[in-house]
Formats: sequence, structure tokens, C-alpha cells
Amino acid sequence: MKSPKHFFLITGPPAVGKMTVGQILRDRLGYRLFHNHQSLELGLTLFNWGEEELSTISNGIRQLVFKTVAESSLIRGFIFTLVWGFELKEDWEYVEAIKDRFEDNGWHFHIVELESSQKTRIERNTTPNRLEHKPSKRDVENSRDRILQMDQKHRMNSHLGELDQYAYLRINNDQLQPEKVVDIIVANFQLINE
Repeated sequence: MKSPKHFFLITGPPAVGKMTVGQILRDRLGYRLFHNHQSLELGLTLFNWGEEELSTISNGIRQLVFKTVAESSLIRGFIFTLVWGFELKEDWEYVEAIKDRFEDNGWHFHIVELESSQKTRIERNTTPNRLEHKPSKRDVENSRDRILQMDQKHRMNSHLGELDQYAYLRINNDQLQPEKVVDIIVANFQLINE
């Protein structure tokens, strides 16, 4: 019998630890990780934040990756990280389109939502792992300002029950090490490294 293929969307506000949790989940289970900044950082070598062309490049890369991975028989686990504006209809549609693409190709779709305080996220904004993998965050003052602006502009954690239609897990990782977060994810979704 063929092993099920698992797609994990890890969502939450900036600097909550999505990529770090994704890296540990990847290493633990042999999944592949595509964190949201992989497409953004390429686009940022050509265009600036807020410019339409940046979004066009980043989204084009993501759609190519999603299509290729969803249709591949070589990958059995895939992790994508996303900052989701829950007040934005287009963000809901974006997630639904990802879900449909993968489920139509036989994948199990899961959402893990991370939440932590703004204070904790500001502290995490300067961690070596974040700065290594996200060059645009190396101007830490500007990066901090972007976190504060996004917190004012968007609702990046869901309301209670808002995601209950999905295979879904919410974790407050304010005081949890990322390894413990991954322990919780693995146990909740009964995942094994095959």
C-alpha cells in the first residue's frame, strides 16, 4: 500500500517561528520545505517591497513549485510557510487553491497555526537562523518596523473555530522550543518517518 502524502501549511505572523519549525519537521520526517521567503528573496534582488512585480515573481515561482510538487511521485511530504491575512478574501482563496491542487493529486492537507506575543516575535526577528535564510531581514530595524506595521494592518491569527473545516492544529509557541512544537505536530497528526 502506498504511503499517504502530506502537505503542511505553517501559518502565523512574521517571526513567529514558521520556518524554524518547518526546518525541524523537514529533518524529522524527511519532508521537503519551501518557506515563503525563498521566492520573496529572489524577487527582492530585482524589485522592492510593495512593488507589483515582486508579487508577480514570487507568486509565479510558488505556483510552479506547487504544481510540480503536487504532481510528483518523488515527494511524500511538503511544507510551505505563509503569513495569512485572515481578513483578506484573496488570502482565503489562495489557501483554498493550494489545498485543492494538492488534494486533487491525492495529498492530505494540514494547517498548523503558530501564535506568540509581539514581544517574543520582535526578539525572534534577530535570530541567526532567520537572518541566515532571509537576507531581507538583516536590516533588523526595518524588519522590526515591518512587523509592527503588519500587526496593525492585518489579522494574522485566526479566530476560534475559523479553521475547523481543515485538518488543523493551533499552537501557542511563545514559551515552547521549536523541537517541542514539532513533537506536538507529529503526535497530533500521527506522522511517522517512512
